[in-house]
Amino acid sequence: MLKLRLKRIGRKGAPSYRLVVMENSSRRDGRPVEEVGYYNPYIEKCHFDVTKIEKWLKYGVKPTKTHKLQTRTK
Repeated sequence: MLKLRLKRIGRKGAPSYRLVVMENSSRRDGRPVEEVGYYNPYIEKCHFDVTKIEKWLKYGVKPTKTHKLQTRTK
């Protein structure tokens, strides 16, 4: 099952995240199917490619709780 979730990148103590489509059973920092956006909490910068997200949601990809909260606040 595919999920829309955050992948942690960046150095220790200064994380940055990429919004990716991944297999549910793969690890957090594993290889994604596709990257559809990014989020940097320190400079409060984010970019979500809405067309790609809508495409994957039509295919049946389930967003995680964190992603639902993220999109609702932005």
